[in-house]
Amino acid sequence: MNRFSCKAFLFDLDGVLVDSNAVVERAWRRWADRHQMNAEELLLTIHGRRAVETIRDVAPALDVEAEAQWLLQTEIEDIEGLKALDGAADLLASLPPERWAVVTSGTLALAKVRLETCGLPLPRTFVTAEQVRNGKPDPEGYLKGAELLGVDPTECIVFEDAPAGIEAARKAGARVIGITHTYPAAQLQRAHSCISTLRALQVRDDGERFEVQCEDIRQIA
Repeated sequence: MNRFSCKAFLFDLDGVLVDSNAVVERAWRRWADRHQMNAEELLLTIHGRRAVETIRDVAPALDVEAEAQWLLQTEIEDIEGLKALDGAADLLASLPPERWAVVTSGTLALAKVRLETCGLPLPRTFVTAEQVRNGKPDPEGYLKGAELLGVDPTECIVFEDAPAGIEAARKAGARVIGITHTYPAAQLQRAHSCISTLRALQVRDDGERFEVQCEDIRQIA
């Protein structure tokens, strides 16, 4: 059993609180088809990163901002298959709103659509693609999230589903719990612990700190 103590939680959105994989992959497949690119290869690179950075890597000659806007609008309009991940609603409902934030590689508009569609509460504090100069694996987003909550990043637990996000959280100085929704546990080795669902957490709030326990599925395996 792994045990952690912290003052605040920082949540990635996609693959941690909501299951949006089908929507994301549909949008990127359409984008790949538009540009005669290999969709299967592209899908290996997209999770946990801002769209502008992926596009800049794979198609730097294109108008990166315009292409990212096309992808954004495509994802906003497509809500088929979106759902809250197991345990997300109960966990968020149990947390004081001033002690958690969502840190996502997506935009604010997209984050709100996904949370509302899934029936999850909107946080008081968001860090989205518009607010950072550097996306994950750069730690800027998680550093900003901790700052907005008024907490040192070393006093935060981050929940992530992608290697890029785990690396960002570690560089920020936070502890990271990986969720095996998008990647298998073998690809989340840099996380301090690894669980298959948020329902696997035991969280106790003493008013100032959270005491967190979870069974690391990598140790069970």
